[in-house]
Amino acid sequence: MYTRQALRELGIAAAGLCEDHRRDLDETGYFIATGVLTPAQCADMAAEFDRLLALEGERGGHETGIEPGAPRVANIFNKTAVYDRCLALAPVLLAAHHLLGEIKVHGANLRDPLPGRGEQELHADVPKLFADDWWVVNAIILFDDMTRDNGPTRVVPGSHCWPPINVAAANRADWEPVAPTAAEARLIPLDLNAPYPGEIHVEAPRGAVIVTNSSVWHAGTRNLGGARRRVLHLSYTRRDLPQQLVQREFLTRALYERLSPAQRFLMDIEPEPPAARARSSIRPRQPGDWWK
Repeated sequence: MYTRQALRELGIAAAGLCEDHRRDLDETGYFIATGVLTPAQCADMAAEFDRLLALEGERGGHETGIEPGAPRVANIFNKTAVYDRCLALAPVLLAAHHLLGEIKVHGANLRDPLPGRGEQELHADVPKLFADDWWVVNAIILFDDMTRDNGPTRVVPGSHCWPPINVAAANRADWEPVAPTAAEARLIPLDLNAPYPGEIHVEAPRGAVIVTNSSVWHAGTRNLGGARRRVLHLSYTRRDLPQQLVQREFLTRALYERLSPAQRFLMDIEPEPPAARARSSIRPRQPGDWWK
């Protein structure tokens, strides 16, 4: 199987990315698709986040990394079927295919910045070897409204075309950016916590999806108002690159059986590893991470 075939089997036309979204993704590094999920679907997924987080407590997100001030849950598809619908969101898959070509799931984690917390330093999630060397597309799927006051993501439009910023505390990466030219170096701020000229604090209603080129400069901001801001970060990468969470190492029989062949291909769990045939629980792991 290949990506265009998988999209077709999911009922998604490979050329179906709308022109406005394509232009925004290429020029600014992100776009917002509204009304992707219904209010009822958002409520179900938000409630499931709360249930999983209550079970995992301070260990939430341990498979890929725990973030102080912003509770997370990772490895979600092996823990529940509630988020399966997110594996067939056309704007996300089409954007990933447009930028990356042959794709697979990179990672998926739930995040909710606590009141007064959630800020991150400005960073990019991935390295870049040359001008249009795109590695990852990330979708922020909103279960609650993202407002100016509850810790919205800040984005610097067009910065995906600039040198990447690696901030280990923000994205736990293990790469070193290529040394920028003098002109590029002048773009990089000395204070990565300070507002950047032209940055946007993204606001969108629940049910929307914010799709970003993961080379764009971005950061979480502080949740000033205290309202919940639960999201799913679902990312895709090129098939020649490693996953953030290696799905085959965590795969349960239940997940394998409920996914279609196209979904198994896109999650990169085909053929089924022998260990998955008997696995019924998730073992803890602390992998080295490349990306947030």
